[in-house]
This record gives sequence, structure tokens and C-alpha cells, in this order.
Amino acid sequence: MQRELLAAFLKSRRGMLSPEQFGLNPGSRRRTPGLRREEVAQLSGVSLTWYTWLEQGRDIRVSRQVLEALAQTLKLTPAERRHLFTLAETALPAEQPQPQSGTISPTLRKLVESLDPNPAHVTNDYWDLLAANRAYATLVGGLEHLPPQERNSIWLLFTRPQMQSLLVDWQREVRDILGQFRIAVGKHPEDPRPQELIDTLTKTSSQFRTLWSEHPVQAFRPTTKRFSHPTAGQLNLNYTKLDVAESPGQHLVVFMPVTDTDEQALTRLVTDSPEPPLL
Repeated sequence: MQRELLAAFLKSRRGMLSPEQFGLNPGSRRRTPGLRREEVAQLSGVSLTWYTWLEQGRDIRVSRQVLEALAQTLKLTPAERRHLFTLAETALPAEQPQPQSGTISPTLRKLVESLDPNPAHVTNDYWDLLAANRAYATLVGGLEHLPPQERNSIWLLFTRPQMQSLLVDWQREVRDILGQFRIAVGKHPEDPRPQELIDTLTKTSSQFRTLWSEHPVQAFRPTTKRFSHPTAGQLNLNYTKLDVAESPGQHLVVFMPVTDTDEQALTRLVTDSPEPPLL
């Protein structure tokens, strides 16, 4: 089945190209639009027989190098390239991590705001806060007065004293977030932002220095976070993180009440608190 799908995909993309795109003479005897098989084979550096077998759906081995050559010849988009490798049942080469973006789309920002009274925010791999709704800002004690470089969940956990009393399981929380952060640092070795954050926190927080030296590594896991809020009281919130498909490296983080009591307390917290400016 996969080989048949691969053959059909190659034929469709070959038919979308014109000889003129490659400086070839279109001639007057072409019966169908697009490139000929022999032209694709020649441009990709493979034999005509081998490429013909590929378009016939035969069960032949395909190397990464040949797939890359075909992707280039057929002028495939990144999504089409990934699809080609999938159909050929060949692992993609490791992709270069993209720089972390600090800009979110208006649609995503509106979604975050619409989630009130459920706390929500958008973060990148380094836990920089890119957007937050009223409920989240109220829950953690305000964010609007912070300079941009301090609007970061890791920074707040280690430098804002009330976070230790707000989060009942603070020790577990910081280990989890540092474990995820360490994985992100390894994915983006050329980005200066994580090292700047590490250096600043190392100078600022002895607790950070101690925990970071232990090299925690932790994949994200949905969990229940327990809060002891000075006005809302005890809150139990289920926590999850969703990747933003349109912006790799951005994540939507949402907190949902566990019980009706938690939902009512959240609603009162947001309703009764002064409305902070949104990030």
C-alpha cells in the first residue's frame, strides 16, 4: 500500500513541473504535461530503470540521499518532503531546531483570553511567558510590572517568594520544570537565551544553583497542581500543555478546575480581583 501511495505521489508532483523550470527544451511531442521520467531521473542523479520501478510501486530500497535528491528535483515543500519520507518508510534526517519566537498570533492570543476564568498562558521552550489571560495573571500575583526578561515561569519560581507558598508542591514543581528546561537547552545549543537565563538565575538563587547542578531531566507530564492562594484558598487545578502547530516551540498551557468547588473559587478570584493588564 505504501509503495502504491509513493508511486502516485511522485507521479503527481512530476506532472506539476514544466521543462522550462529546469532549462529543458519542452519540444512538441510531449503527450502529457510535466517532466518525463527520464528527466526526473537525470536531474536527481539516479538511473531511469530504478526511478521507473519506484513509480511502478515496486518494493525497492530507497536511501535518504536519493529521497533528498528527489525532493529537491520535484521542488517539494517541507510538508511534502516529510510526506515523501513517510511514504518511503525512511526516517527523516534530524531537522535543525528553529529559533524560539517571541511573537504569537492574534488568534492564539484571543484564544488565551477567552479561556477565562481558567488560567492559561503561552510559553516557549524556555518558559518565557509570551501571553497570559486575566485568570493566570491574577493567580500568580500579577505580571504586567515585570520587565520582559523576567516574564518567565522559571524566574518567577525562584525569585518571587510568594510562589513557594502559592504552590503547595513547590519542590516537585521546580524539579519538573527544570527537567523540561534542560531538555530544551540541549535542543537549542546555539540560542543565547537559555544560557542568559541560567547565568542570571545562578547568580540570583542558591536554590536554583543547587537543583540545576543535579542535572534533572523530565519529560512533560499532565498533573494536578495544588495552590494555596491568599484570597481564593485551596485550589486544585489539572494542568496540561498543548503544542502550537503554527509556531514550533510555542505551547499553550491551561489549568482546569478539578472539582465544582475549585471552579467556583476560580470564578470568584477572577471576578473579585482588579483586572490586570494582559501580556
